[in-house]
Amino acid sequence: MASKKRQQWDEHDMRQAIENVQDHSMGFKLAAKTFNVPKTTLRRRLAKQDSSKVNLGGRTAIFSKAIEEEIAGYIIDMETRFFGLTSKDLRRMVFEVAEKNKIEHRFNRETKMAGWKWVRGFLKRNPRISLRSPESTSLARAQAFNKPSIQAYFNALSNTLEQYNFPPENIFNMDESGLTTVQKKCQKIYASKGRKQVGALSSAERGQHVAVVCAMNVMGTYIPPALIYPRQRMNDELRNGAPVGSIAFV
Repeated sequence: MASKKRQQWDEHDMRQAIENVQDHSMGFKLAAKTFNVPKTTLRRRLAKQDSSKVNLGGRTAIFSKAIEEEIAGYIIDMETRFFGLTSKDLRRMVFEVAEKNKIEHRFNRETKMAGWKWVRGFLKRNPRISLRSPESTSLARAQAFNKPSIQAYFNALSNTLEQYNFPPENIFNMDESGLTTVQKKCQKIYASKGRKQVGALSSAERGQHVAVVCAMNVMGTYIPPALIYPRQRMNDELRNGAPVGSIAFV
């Protein structure tokens, strides 16, 4: 009878409890209670697997080096197309890769995602990938940023400089930046290390924007910025706290 009682739990539930403890999603007590398995047996199973270095989704690579290189290449390719993968996207994707290719794994079959330990191991094995915070890039800007458009711009710039022979102090670079009233931080995505800018598509409109136009010349001299407010009438209080010499428009 005692032996029968000890077997009154499901092997699948035990695997789920082990994975949740390994992923640090639950502690021993909570996992044993949630999946209705003996705590002592759960602890013994984990100790046995740790001693034999059995992989639960993070310690040893589940995929071959070639497959992981394909996954890393896909991550970088999607990021350059402004559709970078979040952590959940990556974990779901590798679960599907393992399932469709019939690769033995111990990922969570309930959530259909890989564990965090696998993600950490993958990043260690692929140091060119890191978790980054992307800058929102509108669809219109992404479509306009292409090689012919950029080449045409630099051709026109080169011709203008040669024609008028401007001195360095008269060559200014101007940029406009918007300060939005509805700021939303983008989710971090995986991208290649070393890139100065990482983008992700977003809606073109997010509340009201105050445009700030700044400029400096080749010699490093700045001019006061111009502030453009989305309103019809000007109020002098809008200049409070602005840099000395700056101008404001509506």
